[in-house]
Amino acid sequence: MAVGIVLASNASATGDWVYWPGGRGEFRVESDSWGGGEVKLECKGPNGTAQDVGTETTLSADGGGIFELGAGEIRANIDTATGVYAMALAIPSPNF
Repeated sequence: MAVGIVLASNASATGDWVYWPGGRGEFRVESDSWGGGEVKLECKGPNGTAQDVGTETTLSADGGGIFELGAGEIRANIDTATGVYAMALAIPSPNF
């Protein structure tokens, strides 16, 4: 089992904001039932509103996508899908 920041665990609604330390990461998602829905990674914008991280981290089937963000808050936005498990995993930098 991968170790990372848990964004959803058997969920059917958008998760809480959690702190991301910044850098490259992988957003991984599995769902018991997608039901035509999607799960997308969001970051908190300058005025506190949710912003989509990008198309690579907007999923409508089990899988993952790569992202790169500065430090801040992220969450998994769940639309229609149920039994969702989502996490963000840091990708170590080869420079350190």
